[in-house]
Amino acid sequence: MIDTSQKKEKAILIGLITKKQDKDRIKEFLDELAFLVETAGGISIERFTQSLETPNGRTFVGTGKLEEIKEYVMENEIDLAVFDDELSPTQLRNIEKTLNCKILDRTNLILDIFASRARTAHAKTQVELAQYEYLLPRLAGLWTHLERQRGGIGLRGPGETEIETDRRIIRDRISLLKTKLIQIDKQKTTQRKNRQSLIRVALVGYTNVGKSTLMNLLSKSNIFAENKLFATLDTTVRKVVIENLPFLLSDTVGFIRKLPHGIVESFKSTLDEVREADVLIHIVDISHPDFEEQINTVNQTLNDIDVIDKPTIIVFNKIDAYTFVEKEEDDLTPALKENLSLEQLKNTWMAKIDSPCIFISATEKQNFQELKNLLYQQVKKMHIKRYPYNDFLY
Repeated sequence: MIDTSQKKEKAILIGLITKKQDKDRIKEFLDELAFLVETAGGISIERFTQSLETPNGRTFVGTGKLEEIKEYVMENEIDLAVFDDELSPTQLRNIEKTLNCKILDRTNLILDIFASRARTAHAKTQVELAQYEYLLPRLAGLWTHLERQRGGIGLRGPGETEIETDRRIIRDRISLLKTKLIQIDKQKTTQRKNRQSLIRVALVGYTNVGKSTLMNLLSKSNIFAENKLFATLDTTVRKVVIENLPFLLSDTVGFIRKLPHGIVESFKSTLDEVREADVLIHIVDISHPDFEEQINTVNQTLNDIDVIDKPTIIVFNKIDAYTFVEKEEDDLTPALKENLSLEQLKNTWMAKIDSPCIFISATEKQNFQELKNLLYQQVKKMHIKRYPYNDFLY
């Protein structure tokens, strides 16, 4: 029997240790980068890091390190080199000439995943715009590279279909896409105005924390959910009724560290669902070792779009997957986060934040009824404020 499954591309990951990114932090970033590669359909084989104060302007890493990477690429038939930070056009050209394999940076990899995930015309337009704006300053050396390396990770969307397009046509296409998005935004705004009679709740959080799973539970729908980054790109809105109180629940694209500004701009209309929500449910993956950093990333993005002060429920999800390492009794070193039991962590966070919070497992439905009760109280509070004479609902 012939195996028709597509062979996974072999990738290496490259990152820098700097004053802002120590060894522990770069390990976390490269772990996430490996997950991004896996989501895109590849497999990460090896990692390379180097300590530099700032990236090399011509080759990102030093020339000696680049030669070391080149030898590894040749010896192991590597398809793809992925850099954890955005590469300049000059860096991209120089690195590609040396390594002679496909070169992607974090931004391009995220855009590639977005291209494969987009389902609606709205999401496809947003992704295409972000891809063209990324490609425009990199056209000079990119087309010859793409002509030799057709298909695979990093080449979905316009990168593959418009290889011979020049700058003028690219700019015209960007202008057309922006006009199209303005029209879509107007339609979306009209749709949202038509839904103003109901309280609106938006799910927000880092990518892959369980937003779509929770959306399915609360709305009894069947939205695509998968253990991969950016499983959901298209905003989904469902009517939900808890007891006798109806409201609208929307699922939005997940946030991620180092999310390029261009992507945030392209997905402005998606984020409008968050801007116009009455209540936010901020979902956190409590089992992730770096969940506190993820909370900060989401809060920073919410702050950037001026919604950080909205009424918010913090939902710590995946308590079924939470593990901790118990300290020995004679160990006098301070307890780390990974040494805290779930109960200790609950007490810590419930005392630390002002917003109401709850600990659940969406997949196991643990504490799900408690979450519904808490959500009901929050929506009821907003409903009474907006419709003070509709007390028959309660």
